Amino acid sequence: MNINDLLAQTGGLSSIARELGIDEQQAARGASALLPAVLGGFKKQAQAQPGGLGGLGGLLGQLGGSGLLDDLLSPQPTNVNRGNDVLGQIFGSRDVSRTVAQSASAQSGLSPDLLKRMLPMLAMLVIGALAKQGGGAAAVPQAGGGGLGGLLGGLLGGAQGGAAQGGGLGGLASMLDADGDGNPLDDILRRMGQSGR
Repeated sequence: MNINDLLAQTGGLSSIARELGIDEQQAARGASALLPAVLGGFKKQAQAQPGGLGGLGGLLGQLGGSGLLDDLLSPQPTNVNRGNDVLGQIFGSRDVSRTVAQSASAQSGLSPDLLKRMLPMLAMLVIGALAKQGGGAAAVPQAGGGGLGGLLGGLLGGAQGGAAQGGGLGGLASMLDADGDGNPLDDILRRMGQSGR
């Protein structure tokens, strides 16, 4: 499963591009640079849940489930507060979001301000797409949990080092995941701390 394909199929990248006034190529480039941190933060949060990745459906429901994708795809302006709530859950603080945007800017060539605006929408897109992929019933943790856990593990490359290529993020996730623990978020934060930001 390629996460970029999954997100493109939902129409979410088009919605993000339209809302930010950029073209779809730029939206895809920004999403590719932000995704490792979003998925890493989400995976970390999921592993902290009772049942670990197996309890993923319940976490998706708590974060807003498929309703987040519906909000993003709506012709109305997106309520990014919902996305910021998701970021608060998976990252813990605004400083982390700023750091992620700064790091993604270096990867994508897009401005950090644009990426900061994209980040909550992308978080909504990822959670909504994962919830829909799990049968749209994020409120039923046991029904879709194992499959969703496997999906997220596959998207991030799981704990097995070489599996990152199957995640659709290719070398980017591997490059950002310096310590090979399957979660690039901690490495992004460490690099930003070392650069004094």
